[in-house]
Amino acid sequence: MQRRSFLAAAATAATLAAPAVFAQGGKLTPLKFTLDFRINGQTAPFFLAHTKGYYRDEGLDVTIDTGAGSVASITRIASGVYQLGLGDISSLVEFNAQNPGTPVVQAVYQYYNRAPFVIIGRKDRGVTGDFKSLTGKKVAAAAVESTRRAWPMVARKQGMRGDAFQWQTTDFSARDNVMVRGDVDAATYFHDSAVSLFARMKADELSVLKYSDAGVNLYGNAILASSNLIAQNPKVVAAFLRATNRAIAETFANPAPSIAAMRQREPILDEKVELERWSLTAQYVGAADTRSHGLGDIRKLTLEQQVDEVADTYGLKTRPSADALFNSSMLPARSERLLPASKA
Repeated sequence: MQRRSFLAAAATAATLAAPAVFAQGGKLTPLKFTLDFRINGQTAPFFLAHTKGYYRDEGLDVTIDTGAGSVASITRIASGVYQLGLGDISSLVEFNAQNPGTPVVQAVYQYYNRAPFVIIGRKDRGVTGDFKSLTGKKVAAAAVESTRRAWPMVARKQGMRGDAFQWQTTDFSARDNVMVRGDVDAATYFHDSAVSLFARMKADELSVLKYSDAGVNLYGNAILASSNLIAQNPKVVAAFLRATNRAIAETFANPAPSIAAMRQREPILDEKVELERWSLTAQYVGAADTRSHGLGDIRKLTLEQQVDEVADTYGLKTRPSADALFNSSMLPARSERLLPASKA
């Protein structure tokens, strides 16, 4: 099935599948939460909340499953199979544009306050901290992935041609290998996903070009919720966000317990590597905006600008409103979402 048809089918299914999430007789309310990808340090706080019983304290029985990308997270929620998940805001803009009308999925907590999109280049191939140094180079990326798709936004900001360099389509699993071997000059990454590359190449051998440094201010992955759940039981969503926010704040204060909780689920993961991964994730979860509005929230103007950027880049026929995309009504109190100035 083509991607557009699959999105439309999922949206239709959502209207028929109201999630059964109502606790009765004091029993825990079951919730299914889908990650966007594999289990690792990027999402360690969710496992801290689960392991330490924060979800249970809120009356919730939460199941956390691995994901298969942001589009899959959105369609899983839209179909009613999952009630909550982690997915990219730009993908949600695209989904809602293709399925106009009352949204079936909304963002309720902005996890990545900035998308961790980067291109990492080899200095010995002439890649510097200037995006223009990529001109004429070979850049590895998966066929359809968010960092690659967002490149035209950077090109416009930098006054570069969209085809300034040559894309070399590469599986995610092979990206580090082609960089280490020198088959390509650079590659796209989520910054916090690049720890595997950093383990194989020295930091002074690489240039990290952040999309945010190019003036591309995109929100990244957010906690998404079924509109049916929001409408029928907003207290359940609020409870999930309170427990999760509590764990995120604790992870900023001390990430080791979160990494340990995550490793209970995936013992094969290396604690040192995942701590390093979280240290990068934290830069984007607790980006500068969080000093004013706290974790989980957004600036409406920034989201509106992102909608315009995504619509222009992806050729969308409609532009969803910021209010249709992001529902802040169930966020924990701002005082609970503020980080110390040194952490944000």
